[in-house]
Amino acid sequence: MNNTESLQPSIDTPLAPHELAASTRAAAEAFIAAGTAANTVRSYQSALAYWSAWLRLRYRRALGDAALPPEVAVQFIVDHLARPGADGGWSHLLPADLDAALVAMGVKGKLGALAFSTVSHRLAVLAKWHRLKQWDNPTETPAVKTLLREARKAQVRQGVAQRKKTAVVLEPLQAMLATCSDGVRGVRDRALLLLAWSGGGRRRSEVIGLQIEDLRRLDADTWLYTLGATKTDTGGVRREKPLQGPAAQALSAWLEAAPACRGPLFRRLYKGGRVAPHGLSGDQVARIVKRRAAMAGLDGNWAAHSLRSGFVTEAGRQGVPLGEVMAMTEHRSVSTVMGYFQAGALLDSRASKLLGSTPGASEPPPE
Repeated sequence: MNNTESLQPSIDTPLAPHELAASTRAAAEAFIAAGTAANTVRSYQSALAYWSAWLRLRYRRALGDAALPPEVAVQFIVDHLARPGADGGWSHLLPADLDAALVAMGVKGKLGALAFSTVSHRLAVLAKWHRLKQWDNPTETPAVKTLLREARKAQVRQGVAQRKKTAVVLEPLQAMLATCSDGVRGVRDRALLLLAWSGGGRRRSEVIGLQIEDLRRLDADTWLYTLGATKTDTGGVRREKPLQGPAAQALSAWLEAAPACRGPLFRRLYKGGRVAPHGLSGDQVARIVKRRAAMAGLDGNWAAHSLRSGFVTEAGRQGVPLGEVMAMTEHRSVSTVMGYFQAGALLDSRASKLLGSTPGASEPPPE
């Protein structure tokens, strides 16, 4: 790589937290001004804080001085992605003293290489930052794209796969719902789980954004709820989605337990089951899913997204047409939704049960 002198680490003047915040505030504000969802802004801010700290230590420059050259993106990849070595171990190029400094600053959780998904996300944030500044995007060059593609293939060949969140299909959902017998908390969690799942696999940002004013009751077994701006639909057009059967009944039970005319639909609880006026956060939705899965004794990597992926997977399993599924989930990309949908369809496919369905397969062959 050219200009190797600028790559020498410099940690004699560690970056103070207030300096780090100041260096990324403008970037975060730019994302907010661009109409990005609040949860996404927080993830962008975290990524930009890391870029700011890494650039300061690695290149002695501040984020936002000017467009970054592609060589910087290349260095970021090889600094943070582990690759197999000749001795059978894994290594990455981030110097140990820089690694320790990043952890000490609080921008890095622990020493060592980052996951491929984390590196990809931080490169994507860098790309968006450059587009907002109308600068040349360093991640779009063939060198960066090729390196990232080959790095991913190398990790896959070595058995380092991305760990997806476990999908909540029907059986684990029923097991989670069975734990919702603990008073008002159980009433709330049951309504939340069923709305997020049955209501189209809602994202946690959509769940916490729902207001009581967004609800409209059709009959005893049917509610309509209205979505405003979402991650994939920022046009401001409000769309109604149905909630029927057990999900509608669970919502009615929650509204009866926590009556209110306006405000957040799903609210926090004080000790003793008293309902607070404040709405849940996205992290609290994720904790509810994990807590109910733990209470049900379910193994898996559970998260709020498990409800969304589980809805799509179960729809594929039950043979629901893909168009109807996407109308509920509001996925824009067919490729994004197809992985979950096809996995569900294969669960009950005759092709996956050939041995069990072959006539006479369980009988001993004739003599």
